[in-house]
Amino acid sequence: MPHPKAYLALCTHTHLFPGARCRLQGLPHPAAFAAAPEPIDVYLRFSDGTATAAELHTDAPTGPTLKVAAYTTAAGTPVDDSTWTVKGFTRKETEVELTIDTRTRT
Repeated sequence: MPHPKAYLALCTHTHLFPGARCRLQGLPHPAAFAAAPEPIDVYLRFSDGTATAAELHTDAPTGPTLKVAAYTTAAGTPVDDSTWTVKGFTRKETEVELTIDTRTRT
């Protein structure tokens, strides 16, 4: 169950990888968020219908990061928890699209 204040993000694939995109929905001020992202709780929903919790952090030394909880794809593939750098934030009408960059080593 997602955190009650988590923002839904619809992802274009069943997992994250460099170049993957997820669209944050329900942000009160998408243009302001795209220009100056703030830390938020996120509920990622992947293209196969699976979902998991994530946290967007903006204070990392390498730039914004997305910390993603472990989950299992609809096909049964387990995906370990991971942290990804976020390459960019782009306003797309009422949504903000996150472009995933690289997986960080923890």
